Amino acid sequence: MRFLDSNIFIYALLKPKRELSEDEKRIKEVSKKIVERIDGGEDVVTTIVHLSEVANILEDIAGTSFAAKFIRDVLLKKNVTVESTTVEDYIESTVFAEEWGISVNDALAYLIMKRRSINEIYTFDKHFEKLNVKIIRE
Repeated sequence: MRFLDSNIFIYALLKPKRELSEDEKRIKEVSKKIVERIDGGEDVVTTIVHLSEVANILEDIAGTSFAAKFIRDVLLKKNVTVESTTVEDYIESTVFAEEWGISVNDALAYLIMKRRSINEIYTFDKHFEKLNVKIIRE
């Protein structure tokens, strides 16, 4: 099982308003393939916080109806485990984020991964390169 970072959905779904660089095109295509595997039944874990990040961006770009439908579809997938978070989880994440120089939500992902003994993450976020996880970008 792998953790699914919010940026995979964002890269896969958003339609750019400008010409993408070759690297950005590659990231978008890989993200689409990851989402296709998840749609095909691959088991992943994410958090409600990470889905909230996706919802906020989708609402700004594509509107509330699209965002709501997308998030609802993800929440109803049996192969996507969505972890709840507590105030204590978020406090722990803030401390870890400061110690490691990463974002609070990246710290939250890492702490949830460790709690669930998950060692691999789908992400294009470079902050995870500082941590003891295997980043899957294919």
